[in-house]
Amino acid sequence: MGARAWALLLVLCGTIFLEGADIAMLAVAIPGIRSDLDLSTGTAAWVISAYVLGYAGFTLLGGRAADLLGRRRMFLTWLGVFIAFSGLGGFATEGWMLIVARFVTGVSAAFMTPAAMSIITTSYAEGPARERALLIFAGTSAGGFSLGLVVGGLLTELGWQWVFFAPVLVAVVILAGALCLIPKPAEPVGPVGPVEPVGPVESAGPVGPAELAEPAGPVEPVVKGFDLPGAAAAAGAMLLLAFGIVQLEHGLADWPLTAAALAAGLLLGAAFVRIERRSAQPLVRLGIFRTGSVVRAGLGALLYLGAFMGFQLVLTLYLQDLRGWSSWQAAVAMVVLGCDVFLSPTLTPRLVRRYGNPRVILGGFVLALLAYVLFLPVGMDWPYLLMFPTLLLAGTGFALTLGPQMIAATDGVAEREQGLASGLLQTATQFGAAIGISAVTAVIGLVSAGTHTGGGAGAGAVQTDLSAFRWALVVPVVMAALGVVVATAGVRGDKGRNERGRHDDRDGAGGFDRRGGVGGIGTGGHDREIGMGGRDDGNGGDGAGGHDDRIGAGGRADGIGGNDGNSAGGFDGGDGAGGHDRRIGTGGRADGNGAGG
Repeated sequence: MGARAWALLLVLCGTIFLEGADIAMLAVAIPGIRSDLDLSTGTAAWVISAYVLGYAGFTLLGGRAADLLGRRRMFLTWLGVFIAFSGLGGFATEGWMLIVARFVTGVSAAFMTPAAMSIITTSYAEGPARERALLIFAGTSAGGFSLGLVVGGLLTELGWQWVFFAPVLVAVVILAGALCLIPKPAEPVGPVGPVEPVGPVESAGPVGPAELAEPAGPVEPVVKGFDLPGAAAAAGAMLLLAFGIVQLEHGLADWPLTAAALAAGLLLGAAFVRIERRSAQPLVRLGIFRTGSVVRAGLGALLYLGAFMGFQLVLTLYLQDLRGWSSWQAAVAMVVLGCDVFLSPTLTPRLVRRYGNPRVILGGFVLALLAYVLFLPVGMDWPYLLMFPTLLLAGTGFALTLGPQMIAATDGVAEREQGLASGLLQTATQFGAAIGISAVTAVIGLVSAGTHTGGGAGAGAVQTDLSAFRWALVVPVVMAALGVVVATAGVRGDKGRNERGRHDDRDGAGGFDRRGGVGGIGTGGHDREIGMGGRDDGNGGDGAGGHDDRIGAGGRADGIGGNDGNSAGGFDGGDGAGGHDRRIGTGGRADGNGAGG
């Protein structure tokens, strides 16, 4: 890639790096924030949950907004919002101020991240250049999270406010680079009319490994109107579902509120589907959910991120609460989880080229499942060397899974729907993370509540907590196992498509069939047959201009290449004008009856 291509990729990767680091730094700083501001446990939990709520609730809308309102515009606008509210968080003096700041920061990330991803998918030609860019993008996310754990611990020593101020400084640099490097669209974009299902589309503009531009093909026309009811229903459904999932971490406490939120979210989701089916200008073309690769990538991302984030929470609690490690020590111990920042752009592209996305994703899930199973018997005095294989396998699995899922989620999707595809994937990752963290927290709470007897703080209580962590580890194990099932279905589906499409297009135009038997029926069919003494009558397809080459000893071919030699210009010596029959062999016979045979 050229220098400009790398510079743009660096800016866009900086966004996802910032998003991952921001989450990690706050997670490390929460104990200090809680102590300094005298927050209750519930308020401190909502400082974390507010970000997840905003992110998960608006990512689908954010992805589609990038398509309809302009990717560059959405990216720059919401990066500015991120800068403003992250900075305001550093000046908070009350818990509600932090909650509001984190919620809006999450909303800004919901619009900013899909826009960044869709800029990549529309700026790099589909193929190796785009795949490499997406793999680097995915690896940067985990790298940001891992580095954020270490940096967060160091910044907390200076003061928890720096956890909010540091991202502002990084984001300002990213904003300056984005203003210079992200090309302006050729003409304004806006909400478009109904989108018909389309197949894989190649960018019409000057894009390639070293050439970058906002999609240079025909820009969707600006039309009046916007699917406001659909947007409201989508945002409401996502917010309620995210809230209900976050509430699960409280276990059976407040279960009526949790159930009501989930039920209301499902009802709004059903209303959204109904609105989109009837809308003349739908926010989301529902036909995209019939694309198997998009659905499997989203479901796989939900399961992998859920398992990964759930495991990471258990690991953090185990190291700090049970083992008494400092936040800085725990962060350094978990740095190996970020090995994907090196593996994603180096190892993963080679594996994808050799084995294909579905098989690489399956391998990532298998490694993750093995990692979490190895950690199930964790003991109170485990040395770090016993933990290391799990951390390395989990990080490697991340490198093999998330990047290829990004490729699968956007590969073959029309350029005008790249933001939507990116939004769907990011929505899945955020819901997966929320489900994994909430489920793990709920299991720990339920097991601890059911086994603690007198509230003592002796060895018995420690063993109880260890038992709770072991039970909580079942959550990532189950999610990873389900991911293996989904990934296996993807491999089978890919194999089926390859078998159906492997030189066998019997009834389509221009089919290509290598068999040594009967050629397919199709316009301009192409059939190559090789045999000893074989005879074939009329096998180039019944369409005009069929082509059949045979090589064999004593072979005979009559009327080959188009409706028994009757098509004009067929490659046969039949009755068509200019027929042509080509045979190579001993004692062959050629009946070239046409003019010029």
